[in-house]
Amino acid sequence: MISVRDRNTRGRTRTGWLDSRHTFSFGDYQEPSQMGFRALRVVNEDRVAAGAGFDRHGHRDMEIVSYVLSGALEHQDSLGTGSVIRPGDVQRMSAGTGILHSEYNPSRSEPVHFLQIWILPERQGLEPGYEQKRFPPEERRGRFRLVGDRQGTDGALTIHQDVRLYAADLQAGQVLAQKLPSGRHAWLQVARGAVELEGRELREGDGAAISDERSVALATGSGAELLWFELA
Repeated sequence: MISVRDRNTRGRTRTGWLDSRHTFSFGDYQEPSQMGFRALRVVNEDRVAAGAGFDRHGHRDMEIVSYVLSGALEHQDSLGTGSVIRPGDVQRMSAGTGILHSEYNPSRSEPVHFLQIWILPERQGLEPGYEQKRFPPEERRGRFRLVGDRQGTDGALTIHQDVRLYAADLQAGQVLAQKLPSGRHAWLQVARGAVELEGRELREGDGAAISDERSVALATGSGAELLWFELA
């Protein structure tokens, strides 16, 4: 079973410096039928103007993943972490018992475009933590590269939940079969470009919930950057 979440039906928050699209309920956008998929709670597509960003604020009991598509995102938190996240980097912040952080666009001229992802942790009260790793383009080109799971397998980030997060840059004209283990579910998020999922065309911002499928076929005519969440 495949259920498509159309990009044009997402919620939206617009301010003078932020343009954010919400796949699931978030902030002032509240839709009871869109409260997440399995342990995946939030997928926000954010564009932040040059020199602007999210002031210091707090979170608890959430695994927060940032995936930058273009530009750069500067991170500061109450653990003493300071970093800049760029395309190819993936960040995981465990809010746990409580963490304060800020996210800014350090550029004076260019916007930053990124995905903010929230995953429900396996349990509450975890120790707050931060992790950031780089996954070179050649590792994601033409295939799904594991970038996060519970064990930090093969250099992936450690995510405190039964989830396997993959990233892929599919090349123009490529066809790929992606398997789904028995009893597992998947969420496909189109970060950029366009892909055909079992005959359904998905474009940038579209998502799809996948259940009770042994494998799915993905094809792209012009290229696509994709995130694949394998979930319990």
